[in-house]
Amino acid sequence: QVQLVDSGGGLVQPGGSLRLSCAASGGIFSIKNMGWYRQAPGKERELVATIGVNTNYADSVKGRFTISKDSAKNTVYLQMNSLKPEDTAVYYCSMVIEQNKYLRNYWGQGTQVTVSS
Repeated sequence: QVQLVDSGGGLVQPGGSLRLSCAASGGIFSIKNMGWYRQAPGKERELVATIGVNTNYADSVKGRFTISKDSAKNTVYLQMNSLKPEDTAVYYCSMVIEQNKYLRNYWGQGTQVTVSS
């Protein structure tokens, strides 16, 4: 089956930047949609951004984060600028993938983003 590997997290100061990446592999498939979610301690997992036909952003990150993709590499990126402490969370890549005529939502393992002085 398909596996998603996300990476790029780390410790950054407020106002800093990080770029997350997530690549899908594991056979012949078609990616229908890509997105990033995050989950802070004690909080529900929330949508950060998605990209398919259109792009969509959570209000909290609009203007600071940019989602992009490289379809040839089955990869989605999240450029995060002007990071704030409240952006601290585990960030998860997600993709809706068609394989063998079945649709399924896949998740990466998560990458930690910590914004702190």
